[in-house]
Amino acid sequence: MHKDNRIYIAGHTGLVGHNLLDELKSRDYKNLIYHPHSEVDLIDTQQVNELFVQEKPEYVFLAAARVGGIQGNNLYGADFIYENTMIQSNVIKACHDFKVKKLMFLGSCCIYPKEAPVPVKEGYLLTGPLEETNKGYAIAKINGLIMCQLFRKQYYDNFICAMPTNLFGKYDTYDLKTCHAFPALLRKVHEAKINNKSSIEIWGTGKPLREFLFAEDLASALVFLMQNYDDGQIINVGPGKDIPILDLIKLMCKIIGYTGEIKHNLTKPDGTFRRVMDVSKINQLGWCAETSLEEGIRKTYQYYLEELK
Repeated sequence: MHKDNRIYIAGHTGLVGHNLLDELKSRDYKNLIYHPHSEVDLIDTQQVNELFVQEKPEYVFLAAARVGGIQGNNLYGADFIYENTMIQSNVIKACHDFKVKKLMFLGSCCIYPKEAPVPVKEGYLLTGPLEETNKGYAIAKINGLIMCQLFRKQYYDNFICAMPTNLFGKYDTYDLKTCHAFPALLRKVHEAKINNKSSIEIWGTGKPLREFLFAEDLASALVFLMQNYDDGQIINVGPGKDIPILDLIKLMCKIIGYTGEIKHNLTKPDGTFRRVMDVSKINQLGWCAETSLEEGIRKTYQYYLEELK
């Protein structure tokens, strides 16, 4: 992928796509293609094909998706599976029909079974039941990666699939009805501070461990993989480190400057005790996450404050 290649970022307004766009611009890639939903609806096959006819992309990053937290996934599962399946199918088929040089499909760590051993290896895909609350989104993503693999097998298309872990960073959404756990917790701690609340409440014991990747690190990983990875097998992307949720919240409190009490609502579930991905494959290729969790939270909080302004 050279500086003057025509590179299409599908989903450039989202957390992944926007950080990827910034990364490519910072590396002086010249011919970046990106269109908002108001201009191109990726659910519409005709609009996708017209885009490819007009723009003639050579490399494609497929980061477009309908995403949300537990509540959104649980309430709108039918919308999640339909919209994501249509977006993926249209873009993947267009990449084949218009003979792009390389496509990167972005999946998610939720594709793995809810009871998969940790660290979660790429080979654990389809070895057990999925988490029920986001089944629609997960199955859509599994469909996308299998589609890429089958097009690769049948037509020798250079389609690759990256599976990032939980993300946070600049351009995240903080709408409590739709956002993920990380931005929801950050907002909760910030609002407790500015409203002088004596305590904040978290679900369960806070003992479950989760893994978080700074979105700017993911962007660097995606460019690295586009340059250095040509295998049909999926590849995990993450720091390979996890943290108890309670320790994460304490770190947020320290960075934000909130000194109130953390109370536990033990009537609420803890969820899966531990989920961290095996990233030895991408590490062996030469990429490792560079941003520490603390540094990432500090940067993200500054981004959040700027957004509030």
